[in-house]
Amino acid sequence: SIGAIEVAPGDDQVIYVGTGSACVRGNISTGIGMYKSVDGGANWQKAGLGNAGQISEVIVHPDNPDVVWVAALGNVFGPNSERGIFKSTDGGATWKKTLFVNDSTGAADLIIHPENPRILFASMWQVERKPWTLIDGGYNGGVWKSADGGESWKKIEGGLPTGLLGKIALGISPANPNRMWALIQAAVEEDGGLYRSENGGKEWKRVSGDHRIRQRGWYYTHITPHPTDENTLYSNNTRLYKSIDGGNTVGETISTPHGDNHDIWINPTNPDIMINCNDGGANVSLNGGKSWSEQHGQPTSEFYRVTVDNQFPYRLYAGQQDNTTISVPSQNLGSVSDTEHWMGIGGGESADVAVDPRNPNIVYANTYSGELTYTNLETGEERQITAYPHYTEGTEMRDLKYRFQWNYPILVSKYNPDHIYQGSQYVMRTSNKGQDWEIISPDLTRNIEKYQDIPGGPIQHDATGVEVYSSIFALEESPIEEGVIWSGSDDGMVYITANGGQEWMDVTPKGIPYEATINKIEVSTHQKGRAIIAAYHYRYNDFKPYILLTNDYGKTWKSLTNGQNGIPNNHFVRAVAEDNKQKGLLYAGTEFGAYVSYNEGGAWEPLQMNLPVTPITDMEWHNNDLVISTQGRAFWILDDLTPLQERAQAENVSAYLYTPAPAYRTSVGGWSGLPAKIKVYLANEPAAKNDLKLFVIDAKQDTVKTWKGDDLKDLEKGINTLTWNLQYEAPEMAENFVAMVFSAKSARGPKAVPGNYTVGLISNGEVQTKPLEVKIDPRWQGITTADFQKQFDMAVEVRALIDESQDNIRAIRAVRNQLNDISDRAIKAGYSSSIKEQSQAIIAKLDALEEDLFQNKIETSQDEINYPRKWTNNIARLYQVLVGDDNKPTGGMVERWEDLKAEYEVFIAPYDGIMSNDVKAFNDLLAQEDVSRIIVNGRD
Repeated sequence: SIGAIEVAPGDDQVIYVGTGSACVRGNISTGIGMYKSVDGGANWQKAGLGNAGQISEVIVHPDNPDVVWVAALGNVFGPNSERGIFKSTDGGATWKKTLFVNDSTGAADLIIHPENPRILFASMWQVERKPWTLIDGGYNGGVWKSADGGESWKKIEGGLPTGLLGKIALGISPANPNRMWALIQAAVEEDGGLYRSENGGKEWKRVSGDHRIRQRGWYYTHITPHPTDENTLYSNNTRLYKSIDGGNTVGETISTPHGDNHDIWINPTNPDIMINCNDGGANVSLNGGKSWSEQHGQPTSEFYRVTVDNQFPYRLYAGQQDNTTISVPSQNLGSVSDTEHWMGIGGGESADVAVDPRNPNIVYANTYSGELTYTNLETGEERQITAYPHYTEGTEMRDLKYRFQWNYPILVSKYNPDHIYQGSQYVMRTSNKGQDWEIISPDLTRNIEKYQDIPGGPIQHDATGVEVYSSIFALEESPIEEGVIWSGSDDGMVYITANGGQEWMDVTPKGIPYEATINKIEVSTHQKGRAIIAAYHYRYNDFKPYILLTNDYGKTWKSLTNGQNGIPNNHFVRAVAEDNKQKGLLYAGTEFGAYVSYNEGGAWEPLQMNLPVTPITDMEWHNNDLVISTQGRAFWILDDLTPLQERAQAENVSAYLYTPAPAYRTSVGGWSGLPAKIKVYLANEPAAKNDLKLFVIDAKQDTVKTWKGDDLKDLEKGINTLTWNLQYEAPEMAENFVAMVFSAKSARGPKAVPGNYTVGLISNGEVQTKPLEVKIDPRWQGITTADFQKQFDMAVEVRALIDESQDNIRAIRAVRNQLNDISDRAIKAGYSSSIKEQSQAIIAKLDALEEDLFQNKIETSQDEINYPRKWTNNIARLYQVLVGDDNKPTGGMVERWEDLKAEYEVFIAPYDGIMSNDVKAFNDLLAQEDVSRIIVNGRD
């Protein structure tokens, strides 16, 4: 996560970024230090402070981009010394800690005097996250000032509160640097609020105690002074507020596209230009906040889990932090817009989602406070089926009947989809769509009573459901054994039942820390009793990866991570999945990316490729794809895992052809459907691409597609992917044929009939082949392979006539060119005019013939509107309609085909006579005049 960004005022190519957000939610991602770019963000390099945890602010000297100050809040999960104010004078190569209070108090904010860069102010804050609570203040916080460029600091008061303080935001007016503000969170009600100084921070006065800018102080507490008006101050909180009286009143509310505002940038020379960022994204205003740009298209979604359904193409479901639940298709559906097929599916931002395996329109989605919804996406029916409506917010956890965590698990049984399960401290089940719930387990957590107060303090309580503790956090049903259900709690307990909840057995492994969170249980499809768990303990300041495997229902466990076998010791694990095709092929999702193991966790390798380095919160193997959710970069799919599954076969060979995944005749993915993706591994970049050849043949052993020579020029060492668009060879159109939807460059071939094909690779004389299946879209009812065959057969016939006609047109043009050339040369050489006359007579006949077949006057696609359509245009239109469909030919297509064949016979009838009789007579004339000798000897 990113905590702060600063562009050097003196050089806009120099950018510094501090990682780790200082708005410390319960699902906070730790930072990994500073980064720097010297080319406007094109490239980045580490710039130190790797243990600074959450970095709240970065300031660059206005004249020297090598002088940088950083406010480090520090490790939010435990004490550490790399917190406070740091200064670098060499562009981040080295850092000097200039302000340090203690190992639990870090810097929350940092500002610089707009006219004197030697003067800086910093606020210090003691904060720590625990699984069950937030510690949001201490006695060592406050405001500090430096008058020597951040080399030394002095705590200031002058009317500011002392004692137990929380987060503090600072602001200084660029229009009047003597005017300053401090928004202070304090344990004493009368001490908290907005303070203002009129003399550069020497003396302060509380001007507002309004709770609208003080609520959830640890999460917000951000203020921004106007660049040119000393009386205008913006306060960022659940809403964006604009005060025009120096902060005496909160002022007007500025509507933004999304609530929960954290920052605003105001153009210093044109204050009407503003950028607002909030929990939904970022937006730009060009009119001072009256209207804003949209947030669509920003792939920054935070998902806690991912669910997939069984339809084609399958869809992904999740709760989207700070927004709604969402469902998106796994493939481009050929829609009008990117968002046309996105939909909300009930529940709320923190949801886990479960889909009825019988009907993907039936969706169960939850949210905090134990709320659960039933939604029928087809009919629009939605109802609340919450087991016990009760606020978790502002409630002591010991007073909750059911301890439902922020994103507690739910599942629909594959064996009896009328059984829906959810986890509080108990496993609960309904058999009547949530009308009634029964408890089918004892408390499956540690039920730690000392953690069951109202979360938060000592400044403010913060009980949203994130901090609900001692709850079931993972709940999974065996995919191969009915009645076997596993549960894992956020305080480190693992249980299993073999009889649908009648009896439960504690199978907690000894290889995980006490109170580790069981975030994912992967129950194997390969073997009964086999399961893999992913656990983390980072909220106890333990960032080690924990993945454990059992093959005997939890009686014994084997650790698959030790910090030395591929997954680094500080990459804690959130998710794990096992390949359903290959036992022991494992995938892991960590705080810092993806990993794969080919030997059941003996060793792990990065599986990053183009995946952003981001927390992976969940992963599912589905249809031979790896589907993941991330915390901050939305959904990602690694489609077709065959290269990983066949890795062993590809080792120690110079070239290897992977088994291609099925391709589909479908409208999904665009006109070509879901094409065949042919993957080839090359141990080395081939010295000569001519040594390689790829091909596709059909069931009749006819060659459908071939790649060789220049077709393979882009192949490189490693895994390469070529795409077959399910087309046979296209017709070859004559030169200068143009049409709106069909041209010589865009002509389409007949589509492959669903069935069995073979893909082949020839390398160094050796042939490898793999089967390829082309399938029919399973949603299409009533369309048979025979229908596709009829379409194919007619398309081949039409293509053949197009090819014949275009060959004839090319022949006509070739003969015409020769006639003109020969007659021109003969006339220049002094031969009789009869040669010219006879050649022009033949050319006139050829022109008339081509005029019937081909429209020569069209040069661009829309020119054809202005000129009559000719036979080539019309047959191309029929062909385009025919091959663009996915069914047998219609009666109209067949009728049009018969008409065009008859027209062609009429148009082409003179062709043979011209070519045999007229051209022969002309050749006889040339022989009589002995022109050939002149042409050969005098002209080449």
